[in-house]
Amino acid sequence: MSMAGLIRQIQLFFEKQAFGVCTALGDKMGIATSSIRLFFIYASFLTFGSPLIVYLSLAFIMNMRRHLRRRSTIWDY
Repeated sequence: MSMAGLIRQIQLFFEKQAFGVCTALGDKMGIATSSIRLFFIYASFLTFGSPLIVYLSLAFIMNMRRHLRRRSTIWDY
């Protein structure tokens, strides 16, 4: 695999996993996803990364909800 292919795979992974938070927030609040992403980027530069903690917390909560919704009964283990 070439270096360009590896970089593209990493980029696709982050687009699928990490940007789900911005998409979910945008859908719930009716705001464009790109605007939310820009907000997190600018806020991170202005406050030295503290919105990154909020972003990662939201990603963790969304991931936990996704896992909890997947099970329908106790016998699904």
